[in-house]
Amino acid sequence: MTSYLFDTADTRYADTPHGELAYREIGPRTGRPIVLLHRFRGTLDHWDPAFLEVLAAQRRVITFDSAGVGYSGGRTPDTVHGMAEVALSFLDALRLEQVDLLGWSMGGFIALDLALDHPDRVNALVVAGSGPGGVPGSPGPDPRVPEHAMREHNVDEDFLFLFHPETEEARAAGIASLRRIDRRLAASGQDASPEARGAQMNAIVQWSGGHGSAWNRLGEMTVPTLFANGAHDVMEPAYQTYAMVRAVPGSKALLYGDAGHGFLFQHPGDFGVEVLHFLG
Repeated sequence: MTSYLFDTADTRYADTPHGELAYREIGPRTGRPIVLLHRFRGTLDHWDPAFLEVLAAQRRVITFDSAGVGYSGGRTPDTVHGMAEVALSFLDALRLEQVDLLGWSMGGFIALDLALDHPDRVNALVVAGSGPGGVPGSPGPDPRVPEHAMREHNVDEDFLFLFHPETEEARAAGIASLRRIDRRLAASGQDASPEARGAQMNAIVQWSGGHGSAWNRLGEMTVPTLFANGAHDVMEPAYQTYAMVRAVPGSKALLYGDAGHGFLFQHPGDFGVEVLHFLG
């Protein structure tokens, strides 16, 4: 069984105005870090260590639990902008003047908000499996998404439906990813609390409906940006990736034709290399 740096990374804590935030870091201790922002319900123990390992081969990689989520204290904001303010306070606590930012799913919402409001703090941006909210003409999520995403306790079949297409190859890759994640998650049982999930869902609904979203501001983006997704994303349709790359000057898009929302865990090696190449 392959071992990964993230499997044994220490959990540390940073004091912020929003509470004590838990984080882990792997890779070289010098140089500009890549900071990762997580999905709905995602905690430190929900990152696939195989993906982080590729990034950490060349870069300092930092992941953290936002306020009120997972190992962190504080209260979860119920707006995307509020979550971006938490992320900014985390950067301040670690004295990180400028970072490369990667946001997945809801984390992509937060990354867009942060990069638009504080472009001086973000050197480059990767938005994965996400959207700017309120894209005209974009299809909505699969109607079965709430049934799987909102269960009190998610099981393999929930994650497979939400993150991967219903093909033999994609399901096999999804199961392999889940077992890698289980190395820490099985022992910790981490999840966002019902209160945190409620706040996050309120933020997602507002953002997706265009309230406080980034769609009408994308033309202002000055940070170099890579948008990426799987073509079969049932939660954040890949049409949004196309719409964003058209709206953001000088940006780049990457789509995986055999993958969905969890493309970064289905293709951890390939996408990790693409991210490193883009960040340069």
